Amino acid sequence: MYSFTTSGTCSRRISFDLKDGCVTSVAFEGGCNGNLKGIARLVEGMPAEKVIDVLEGTTCGPRSTSCPDQLSRALKAALEQSE
Repeated sequence: MYSFTTSGTCSRRISFDLKDGCVTSVAFEGGCNGNLKGIARLVEGMPAEKVIDVLEGTTCGPRSTSCPDQLSRALKAALEQSE
């Protein structure tokens, strides 16, 4: 299980697991509850690289990042750790 402390978003932490390069068990702490539950369900079982490609660079209002962008950063960090 990985845990990532977010920066610049309403959510404070993202936890998730990677199984054979695929994303599982995503949970956000804080943030927009319904939207983040939806994102977690949408990415369940997807290859981490695909999730990164789709979510990276997403912004939230005037912010330069977002919870989905933070998830892409968390996944990148986890993939780097597992190399």
